[in-house]
Amino acid sequence: MLFLLPSLLGVSIFILAPFLDVVRRSFLTAVTGDFTGIENYKLIFHNQAFLLAAKNTVSFAAVCLPLLIILSLLIAVPLSRMKQVQFLKSTYLFPMAVPAATVVLIWKMLFHKQGILNALLVKWGGTSIDFMGSNMAFWVLVISYIWKNLGYTVILWLAGILSISESILEAARVDGASERVCFWKIILPNLKPTLYTITVLSFLNSFKVFREAYLVAGSYPHESMYLLQHLFNNWFLNLELDKMAAAAVFLAIVLTGFILLLQFLWNERDERPKKIRKKVRCHNVFHSIFKKEIQ
Repeated sequence: MLFLLPSLLGVSIFILAPFLDVVRRSFLTAVTGDFTGIENYKLIFHNQAFLLAAKNTVSFAAVCLPLLIILSLLIAVPLSRMKQVQFLKSTYLFPMAVPAATVVLIWKMLFHKQGILNALLVKWGGTSIDFMGSNMAFWVLVISYIWKNLGYTVILWLAGILSISESILEAARVDGASERVCFWKIILPNLKPTLYTITVLSFLNSFKVFREAYLVAGSYPHESMYLLQHLFNNWFLNLELDKMAAAAVFLAIVLTGFILLLQFLWNERDERPKKIRKKVRCHNVFHSIFKKEIQ
């Protein structure tokens, strides 16, 4: 407790206390501070901008998470068998070190109306595409997110794969198991804790793409990439703190519920094999006792 006390004090002062103040403000008016009950919550659920931003944010997470998790795993498995894995691990962390302003400049050069991609399309006989002014803006944001987080996620997968005992894999190969069987029967089942960590971190990181989206397209981008962070930013600039507080509390409840549900499902999966093994052991004990009694 003494070891954790400084960290707990910091979290309490700089995170929990301000958030409790946000909860209090979600039941008050922004200007006069009068108590309004749940009126602020009703207001945000009838706000078209909030509904659009929430829908886009959910769609973004639903698309990015499976793509990121599967793609990073497909890269991490062959990398784990290479001798230069330590050097490659450092290389894959490079996107995390690139400043957001540099990333934005790259995206503008690529996806602008007169950018590199449109120049190539015109050169090859196609027509230019307004990437940032059409529904393609959503996929530009997806590409940005995956590019930024792919290396970090690959490193997490590699840590989980390299922690699996090599003797288990060697024993399986001696018994005639192919690489495909080793992956599905040994590697993947042992990566469940890593998968849980990656899923939670990737989900939380999906709410951190605002900087790139804001710098590329401003406060009011195409509606396909208008996220909750854009909405919070615009409410803050307009000093609509009551709606902002209610939306923040609702979002915190949803995020906490999702993580707790995910943890519950993971614990259930881990407990099932233990229960089955326990039942089998009990059955074997009773069977041996019964057999001895008969003898």
